[in-house]
Amino acid sequence: MIEECLAVEFSVSGDDCPLAEATRTTGTSADAQPPQLREDGYALVHFSSANGDALADALDGDDRVRYLHVARSDGRYNYRCLSKHPCVVHELVSAGFLVDGLHYDAGDARYTGAVVGHDVLKGVLDTAGDTVGVTLERVFPLAGEDDAPVADRWGVTPAQADALLTAREMGYFEVPRGADATDVADELGVSKSAFLERLRRGQNRLLGEAL
Repeated sequence: MIEECLAVEFSVSGDDCPLAEATRTTGTSADAQPPQLREDGYALVHFSSANGDALADALDGDDRVRYLHVARSDGRYNYRCLSKHPCVVHELVSAGFLVDGLHYDAGDARYTGAVVGHDVLKGVLDTAGDTVGVTLERVFPLAGEDDAPVADRWGVTPAQADALLTAREMGYFEVPRGADATDVADELGVSKSAFLERLRRGQNRLLGEAL
């Protein structure tokens, strides 16, 4: 039986990996899967964005990127490439951080994931403290099987679940609204466009499961 599992969220600024720099240069956002570090030193990166040509051009012009592939599906662009310059998340992973998702917004990033036990958390925090631009945003125990979080029950990402729950708590869905999109985005610490994107994708997933 494993120790208590803790959900952890980090904010990251100043990362100089290709994806962070590309979103910074183009002023766009992207959602990435956990990168896979290969034996040859390259990281396999999968991510998606509402932006197409500008982000693709920025990555294509980066000599650290290889085999960039772009496909469009459901109104979003899906990217796959090899990066010679891994992002700082690999340092946290080496310390025991189980990354679930990465969201980049104009160069800044938010990492969500988990750690197993407080001893591992301490090691991850020590690593984060030695890594420029990495700040712990929050940490909380994951619920047990009888009280599964929204993300587990309905298939939404932690970021989408956070957007939905925060919006509900602040009265965003009430008539008249108790808070507007800017208010909720400020509470979440993200841009208005990032909040609305998470909200729409989360609502789409919930409706798809319910109907």
